[in-house]
Amino acid sequence: MTNSKINMLVIDDDDINIFIIKKVIEKTGYEVDMISKSNGQLAVDYLSSITHNVDIFPHVILVDINMPVLNGWEFLEAYEKLNILKPDIYLYMLSSSVYEYDIEKAKTFKSVNGFISKPLTVERLKELLQLVTP
Repeated sequence: MTNSKINMLVIDDDDINIFIIKKVIEKTGYEVDMISKSNGQLAVDYLSSITHNVDIFPHVILVDINMPVLNGWEFLEAYEKLNILKPDIYLYMLSSSVYEYDIEKAKTFKSVNGFISKPLTVERLKELLQLVTP
């Protein structure tokens, strides 16, 4: 257990997946403040509005691929154009896609730290959260 709060942004349009992630977070033992956005555009707007607020800016961002309005790939393109200069952000694609193409495409974005297949497990989330905590 850690004393420092971890800010997490989950970008996913599936309410069931959001619910599962919240339950997984509860089982990690970490104090996580999770915000969710149902599409990439809402996430870009949110990040743009908090760029200078380090207290609430996410340490971890999980992005689904298939979403309405702005999908995961379009979000990544917009996110990289924001030029957020915070090196301690861990951004992962979180998708049910099993296509090798998607996994390889994720590697082409400099902001992406990796690809996680759904469902997110307690063990995998703990690994991510350990990267964030000192």
